[in-house]
Amino acid sequence: MESLRKRGCVAAKIENPRGSQKTLRNKPVTNRKKGGEKLKPEDITQIQPQKLSLSLRSGEPQTIDLKFKRAEDYPIDLYYLMDLSYSMKDDLENVKNLGTSLMLEMSKITSDFRIGFGSFVEKTVMPYISTTPAKLLNPCTGDQNCTSPFSYKNVLKLTSNGQRFNTLVGQQQISGNLDSPEGGFDAIMQVAVCGEHIGWRNVTRLLVFSTDAGFHFAGDGKLGGIVLPNDGKCHLENDMYTMSHHYDYPSIAHLVQKLSDNNIQTIFAVTEEFQPVYKELKNLIPKSAVGTLSANSSNVINLIIDAYNSLSSEVILENSKLPEGVTITYQSHCKNGVVSVGEDGRKCSNISIGDEVYFSINITALGCPKQGKTETLKIRPLGFTEEVEIRLSFICDCECQKEGIVRKDLCHNGNGTFECGACRCNKGRIGRECECRKDEVSSEDLDRNCRKDNGTDLCSNNGECVCGKCECKKRDNPEEYYSGKYCECDNFNCDRSNNKLCGGHGRCECRVCICDANYTGSACDCSLDTSTCLASNNQICNGRGLCECGTCRCTDPKFQGPTCEICPTCPGVCTEHKACVQCRAFGTGEKKDTCEQDCNYFTLVKVKDRDKLPQPVQAFPLMHCKERDANDCWFYYTYAVNNYTEVHVVETLECPAGPDIIPIVAGVVAGIVLIGLALLLIWKLLMIIHDRREFAKFEKEKMNAKWDTGENPIYKSAVTTVVNPKYEGK
Repeated sequence: MESLRKRGCVAAKIENPRGSQKTLRNKPVTNRKKGGEKLKPEDITQIQPQKLSLSLRSGEPQTIDLKFKRAEDYPIDLYYLMDLSYSMKDDLENVKNLGTSLMLEMSKITSDFRIGFGSFVEKTVMPYISTTPAKLLNPCTGDQNCTSPFSYKNVLKLTSNGQRFNTLVGQQQISGNLDSPEGGFDAIMQVAVCGEHIGWRNVTRLLVFSTDAGFHFAGDGKLGGIVLPNDGKCHLENDMYTMSHHYDYPSIAHLVQKLSDNNIQTIFAVTEEFQPVYKELKNLIPKSAVGTLSANSSNVINLIIDAYNSLSSEVILENSKLPEGVTITYQSHCKNGVVSVGEDGRKCSNISIGDEVYFSINITALGCPKQGKTETLKIRPLGFTEEVEIRLSFICDCECQKEGIVRKDLCHNGNGTFECGACRCNKGRIGRECECRKDEVSSEDLDRNCRKDNGTDLCSNNGECVCGKCECKKRDNPEEYYSGKYCECDNFNCDRSNNKLCGGHGRCECRVCICDANYTGSACDCSLDTSTCLASNNQICNGRGLCECGTCRCTDPKFQGPTCEICPTCPGVCTEHKACVQCRAFGTGEKKDTCEQDCNYFTLVKVKDRDKLPQPVQAFPLMHCKERDANDCWFYYTYAVNNYTEVHVVETLECPAGPDIIPIVAGVVAGIVLIGLALLLIWKLLMIIHDRREFAKFEKEKMNAKWDTGENPIYKSAVTTVVNPKYEGK
């Protein structure tokens, strides 16, 4: 408006239309308790308002406020999709009673719960399965009785009858395939798009995907000669997927789109071995969770409850495709006064049932659509069917354009209509005042006046030569414009810093930045203020560097940091930071009571062992430290300063081992016993040697003795002979 006044426009004749907004439907969020009034799902409201109309003027943002409240006793549909390859045999036994058990647990969360069941194996072509006739009937080996392989089967439509779930699942049989990855993506796609067959309602939709293997995705179908991309449509006949041999597996992006379009939240219940794979998949699929499935699926109920609580405690807003030239920003106001902007402004976490959170949404039009028609924008929380519909209309014309003034004294003898202070030329006439005919525009004499320095470009290629004068092009953004006699200047092609024109510290004039005071440089990104370079000793860059553009460039390679005061390799660094590292890493030391206040100046990273500690590099030197605590335990860490201070510490202390009593006692006893045995052996050996010497001495003396061989005169025989006188010798 100010520029119009400077050009002589009367304030009363200046039109300045403003944007506006109108709420078309504003049903309050539902307030009810579990066990209270029974409501239909479509009668439950969790986001407010539901429909608005915005009138947008270019460059003027409109702010709308949304309220979200988690409703208590909100209905839930849960579909259990299970891998029935042979490795899941023991898991099937535990799932057969899942219906009634899960119904009982979910009744603590909602009174309106339905459950369904589906199973999958693999595409029914080589090399995923064996196509020999015998293996098509029974793909398992030995005496195992298995059902024929299939891609996906919808066993049970969503129902509130848990006993029917148990009955039908109990009739299922394990099948088999050849390769390790399974065809689960085919099954997920059909569950997402076959709403009528599955029985999805407009309530919370949960898909539990249970497997102990990886997955095939788009492109893997070529192994079986399948090259047609998945079409993302429903192909169930008699509850069986019939086009697995015709269409390739869906891509991850395709699955994300279909799951999001159908408001399905996915819970991946997988074994420990495949946790890393599915956690990476979770990061690509919004509103999904991963749980660790035990070897036989015995913990599946707790896994589902925990995953549901995790998913339902977070709300994330997403919007439909924005019309051309429209931008949108979010700001969230979550629990405990937490305010976030940017991508974090789209979500709030740790929301309990009954909690209210708020979102402020700015919608800005940067220009007018080519046709100026009304557009529709939809915003909805991921995983929920409710949405906010916003009708966008654009203010592109002024009221004064509706009626033009036709007068001979205006627009070169009436060769146009006078509208809003400018001429709208009649057919065949051009120029600011319609003073030229179109057949004159291409004349060489007139074009020569539109070429700078006798060049070849008309109006620097930024405008049109009209009647010998350059009419510069209009930009979609009204704040951007071309200027100059030959349209050689503009105010948007100057150098940028931090993605801001002239660094946000100047203005762009004819492609050159005119900097504000205290700033210089081609992009006004060099501050002349030295206060940011002052060190704690009031010296610029601690006397060890130069202040360039408000930032210190340290000339001494030992020193780092914003003011060249940090020296990570100087002696004493380890001792200086010992207490803070000790309290942050182990909760001990001199500063354990004041750790939060005194020791928050660095980022702590724990590693398992000393081999995992970072090694010095030339660009960012670091110090390896080894310190001992009050218990004579050693701990190891590194101290480094890059863009921020970072400390890596080994998470376990290295303590001297205490004496082991049992080996010591055993050693002493064994030593005494061994010494006793050794002494006994020595004594025994000495006695043997002594005895042998005495015996040898005796033998020697015996050999040397000389005895008399005559009779002893006093010897008398002990035998007496008596003769019988009557014996006659007969």
